Amino acid sequence: MTMTEAAPADLSARKFVLATDLDGTFLGGSEEDRARLYGWIEDNRDTVGLIFVTGRDPKFIGELCRERGVPWPDYAVGDVGTTIATVSPETGVAPIGHLEEEISQAWGNAGDRVKERLDGHPGLALQPTDFRYRVSYDLDSANFDESACAIVEEMGHQWLISDNKFFDILPEGVSKGPSILRLVKYLDIEPSRVLCAGDTMNDLSMLECGLPAVAVGNSEPSLVERVAHLEHVHMAQAHGAAGIMEAIRTFGMHDLPEGY
Repeated sequence: MTMTEAAPADLSARKFVLATDLDGTFLGGSEEDRARLYGWIEDNRDTVGLIFVTGRDPKFIGELCRERGVPWPDYAVGDVGTTIATVSPETGVAPIGHLEEEISQAWGNAGDRVKERLDGHPGLALQPTDFRYRVSYDLDSANFDESACAIVEEMGHQWLISDNKFFDILPEGVSKGPSILRLVKYLDIEPSRVLCAGDTMNDLSMLECGLPAVAVGNSEPSLVERVAHLEHVHMAQAHGAAGIMEAIRTFGMHDLPEGY
């Protein structure tokens, strides 16, 4: 990852912008469905913008696009909302410093303190990646001691459990929803032209933030329960990539080929 800010792509004039989670959402569904969605995006780059909004870190995003044939996004909101960055094959993932300033200040140098307090806590296994503004654990739900939540709150941070297997500690007030709103405002994109897509509880704030949204058909039951009543959220029947295409068609956000 380079810390040099790349020249930003102008998404303000694009007809449609997809802001999508990765695992289970953009990377979900059948191989045929993914190929159809990815091909459609690449064929319509002049009218379609792409933003990854993911719990994954910048290194993973770069490797995903270079090695697995996934379309390069124009921007990324990574690390569960704690990274906001430009993305390109030339520069990789390059954080946008002024958009991350509040995130950095809210977190400070909390990482080592959080790790010390939760060292050896039942049901938590520290993930090996050295994140900048978060600490993340793999969660063993059968052995998890919920006192970890109180410890995190006592320290002035927020916790997030997603897919019943991940436990993230984030700066207070920082998550996917606030960060994608900050990026959309910075890029001067009309909010009605942005579709947010997700499938687990770490996508909740993004689906709740008021932008048009879709919970794909394979979504975590707890997420479905939280967003099913929201008028701006489409509850897709199709899974993963096909669920995204279903929402684009349902909302009429972009023309699609026959059969999509």
